Amino acid sequence: MTHHEHTHHAPEPQARTPWYRTWTGLAGLGAAALAAVYLSLFHVDHALDALPLLVLLLCPLMHLFMHGGHGHGGHGGNGDADRPNKRGTP
Repeated sequence: MTHHEHTHHAPEPQARTPWYRTWTGLAGLGAAALAAVYLSLFHVDHALDALPLLVLLLCPLMHLFMHGGHGHGGHGGNGDADRPNKRGTP
């Protein structure tokens, strides 16, 4: 007799749709675009007055979004235990 392995393939989970491709995301982007056009056409002085504040607000926003890709595990140690050294040896 031959032995047959029966493997059951679980369906792959579908990838999540990015927020900007949903109807809510598109509506939000459209509203932001309309607000930007309105401010740039009719309230240039107010928009320019807020520019230094907006630049300062970019710092925490960039920190939140740019650091999301790498894990922050290992805070208790030196933080370099799982990272290879510069010579390429562990």
